[in-house]
Amino acid sequence: MEPNIPRTNTVNASQGPYVTQQPPVIPASLTDYIAIARPDNWVKNVFMVPGMLFAYIVYQTPLDLTLFSRIMIGLMSTCLIASANYVINEYLDAEFDKFHPLKKKRTSVVRVVNPVLVYTEYAALAAIGLSLAYIISMQFLIISAFLLVMGFIYNVKPFRSKDRVYLDVLSESVNNPIRFALGWFIFTPVVALPQSAWDIVWLTLPPTSIIIAYWMGGAFLMATKRFAEYRLIENPELAGLYRKSFKYYTENSLLISMFFYALTSAFFLGIFLVKNRLELLISFPFFALLFAWYLRIGLLKDSPVQGSEKLYTRKWFMLYVVFFAALLVTLMFVDIEWLKWFLRHTTFS
Repeated sequence: MEPNIPRTNTVNASQGPYVTQQPPVIPASLTDYIAIARPDNWVKNVFMVPGMLFAYIVYQTPLDLTLFSRIMIGLMSTCLIASANYVINEYLDAEFDKFHPLKKKRTSVVRVVNPVLVYTEYAALAAIGLSLAYIISMQFLIISAFLLVMGFIYNVKPFRSKDRVYLDVLSESVNNPIRFALGWFIFTPVVALPQSAWDIVWLTLPPTSIIIAYWMGGAFLMATKRFAEYRLIENPELAGLYRKSFKYYTENSLLISMFFYALTSAFFLGIFLVKNRLELLISFPFFALLFAWYLRIGLLKDSPVQGSEKLYTRKWFMLYVVFFAALLVTLMFVDIEWLKWFLRHTTFS
C-alpha cells in the first residue's frame, strides 16, 4: 500500500489562507505514530470514575488489592482501545482535517504516514486492550468491544456516522455512557450465571436513567464543540469540506440541539437521583451552573471547548469542575437524614 500523501487542494481564496498547503514530504517517525494514538486524551477516561463510585455504593465491593489491580487493568484496557479509535480516526480524517484551522497541524496531515503501520498499530492496540478487558470480566469485555465498534462506525465508510447531521454528535457522545459502564463493571462482582453473555451484561447494567443522562450530557458537550468549530471556520462551504455534517448545520440549529441535549440530560439525571441517591439532589444547582458556564465558554470567539488542551487554560472553570467532582463524591457517601425526612413529609400544591 502507498503511504498516505494528501494531494494539494485548489480552493477559492475566500476560504482562507490556511486551506492551501503542500503535500507532506517528511515521513512519520516513531514519535509521530505514538502521537496519533493521543495518549494525552486518556484523561477523558475520567468519565469512568462515576461508574466506579455508583457501583461501589450498590455492591459494596471490598477495597483490596484485587480491586486495585482490576482498576489498573481496566483503565489500561480502556486507554488502549480508545487509542485504537484515535489512530484510525486521525488517519482516515487526514484529507478533511487540512480544512480545519487547528487540526491541519495533526500528524497525518503534516507527515507521510504509512497505512500498513497505521493499521498494524490499530490492530495491536485493539487486541491488547480487549485481552486486558477479558481479564476483568465478560461484561467488561463486551462493553469494551462495543467501544471499539463505535469507533469503527464513527470513522469508517460506509457507516462513517461523523458525516451525518446530528448522528455525528450522538454517535460520538455515546462513548461517555460506555465509559461509565466500563467503570461500573470494574466494581461489579464477577458471577457465573447460566445465561448467555448478553444476558449477564443486561442483568448487571447500571440504571437506564443514568445511562441516558450521561449520553445526553456528553451530546451537549459535543454539540457545543461543534458550534465552536463551526464559528471558528466561519465559511459554511469550507466547514462542509472539513465535516460533511456541517453542510446541514447552522449556528441556530446547533444551539437548539444543545438546548435539547441539556434538558434531556437534566430530566433523566433527576429521575436517577430521586430513585437512587436523594443526597445528590443537592448537587443539581451546581450541575446546572456547570452546563451554563460551559455554554458561556462555548459561545466565545475561538472557544477553548474545541480541545481539552485549550479548556485547561480556563483556570476558574477547571477549579469549579474539581469542586463539583469533590461535592459529588461527598454526597455519594454522606447520608443526609433531614433531606430524606423533608422529601417524605413535604407536599407541594
